[in-house]
Amino acid sequence: MITIKGRKNQKQVEPDTGLTLLDLAMKHQVDWAFSCTRGTCARCRCLVTEGMEFLNQPTDAELDRLEPEEIEQGFRLACQAAVKQLGVVTVTHKPYF
Repeated sequence: MITIKGRKNQKQVEPDTGLTLLDLAMKHQVDWAFSCTRGTCARCRCLVTEGMEFLNQPTDAELDRLEPEEIEQGFRLACQAAVKQLGVVTVTHKPYF
């Protein structure tokens, strides 16, 4: 189960392997800001508080855009963080602005 917390609403959804957190938010109509889907704008920045092990490793786009401390704290770009295996994940939209 994945808990996706947007700005105004949240949903618990079944994970789809291969989809990004942004894909899941959009598919289930969770309000989630984004502009580019390529990992350059960082409007989709989020905080993964549970289940990081069920997601892919940070991509080059994330390593270029996020500070190492942010990644250590659990921040990801929702457009880059993909579900690699089924498990419990909790993620909250945390844009810079």
